[in-house]
Amino acid sequence: MGNNWEKRRENLRIHRDWDIRNFRRKNMAFKLSQRSLDKLDGVHPKLVEVVKKAIEYTDVDFGVIYGVRDLETQKKLYDSGKSQTMKSKHLVQEDGYAHAVDLMAYDGSNPSWDIVDYDNIADAMRKAGKEVGVDLVWGAAWHKILTMSPDSAEDLMNDYIDTRRKESRRPFIDGPHFQYHT
Repeated sequence: MGNNWEKRRENLRIHRDWDIRNFRRKNMAFKLSQRSLDKLDGVHPKLVEVVKKAIEYTDVDFGVIYGVRDLETQKKLYDSGKSQTMKSKHLVQEDGYAHAVDLMAYDGSNPSWDIVDYDNIADAMRKAGKEVGVDLVWGAAWHKILTMSPDSAEDLMNDYIDTRRKESRRPFIDGPHFQYHT
């Protein structure tokens, strides 16, 4: 059974890589919509700069779905299990800015929840973060700093999942989430 799983995983990787090379980019330049730019109001300027650069590097279109959150919204997300903290970086921090964004991947005009899309966005965010000089944590690999690791986003996520399982803990995968590591 494990052998079939490995074959399936390799087959998916091959198809994903082929799809990305042959369909996604094709000299397509993505840009943030005004709605996304508006959602960046109140987010730390360095993180805003990272998001704006990442949209230029990614082969997956994305938009900003969350920047600043108020305490009431955070409490609702925490109570529902969609957030694991009341100390979210989406809340305004001591410096007057939120330190987190949630990004939604798009396949054409449709939202995508495919984790492969978020791996690719994370790789673009890593590249942009390094250029801007911002350390980032990704919500699918909470245990390491995205911009400091030599591993791909996919490898970081798999390592995080393995680490949590070894600890007999359930991984909390939040692929759309990126936060400024302070």
